[in-house]
Amino acid sequence: MASAGQETAMSAAANSGERSGIMRSSTAHLLVALVLLIVVSPFLPATQAGVFVNSILTSLVLVAGTMAIGYRRSVLVWAIVLAVPAVASIWLYRMLPNVMPSEVLLGAAMLFIALVFANLLRFIATAPRINADILCAAAANYVVLALFWAFAYELLDKLNPNSFKFTVGPVESQSLCGFAGIYFSMSTQCTVGYGDIVPATNVARMLAVVQATTGMFYVTMLIARLVALYSAHHQPGDPALKCG
Repeated sequence: MASAGQETAMSAAANSGERSGIMRSSTAHLLVALVLLIVVSPFLPATQAGVFVNSILTSLVLVAGTMAIGYRRSVLVWAIVLAVPAVASIWLYRMLPNVMPSEVLLGAAMLFIALVFANLLRFIATAPRINADILCAAAANYVVLALFWAFAYELLDKLNPNSFKFTVGPVESQSLCGFAGIYFSMSTQCTVGYGDIVPATNVARMLAVVQATTGMFYVTMLIARLVALYSAHHQPGDPALKCG
């Protein structure tokens, strides 16, 4: 009975757009972890120390993602089930790169990131009002989407090294591993495309098109949803809508 009561309380909090206890501000923590990963990664040296720090940052994102979607017990269980193999793969690959295939790491991470994106999207879509948690979830989910595609591009690059062509930079650095994958993913999702990394196969081009389209639709639907939530709680004549 206590367990059922806790799950009911967690579901009620989710439906009200509020978090409680350990879940409070968890979407903000996820957003901070994502920003740290993006900002710190390009400055990490290609050494054991750099790989170690990158592994810590990636693990923090996975843990923060678990907390961000753990407002329902059933979702929390699935998040832990997918997060544990993903985190374990990161550290096993770091310690035993010749034993743990990188494809396993990337596949596990993609499954977990997809779960995080879907549940944050559900949290935003079912929220009855706008608050700081909803705004952090919306911003974090945009970056989560880019991180999913970064892992997808890196996996494709591992499976077929000819999938992408680099027009600048030394040959030894021409890989979508690490920050290069995040950079290409964010550039594609923002539809800027600087031309320094170019999809060279039909599969790579298809993934880039799907990501650009998905990112555009996400922003469009997000704006529509936030405007609808704001309008629903600020009717015509509401002092909050008046200027001056």
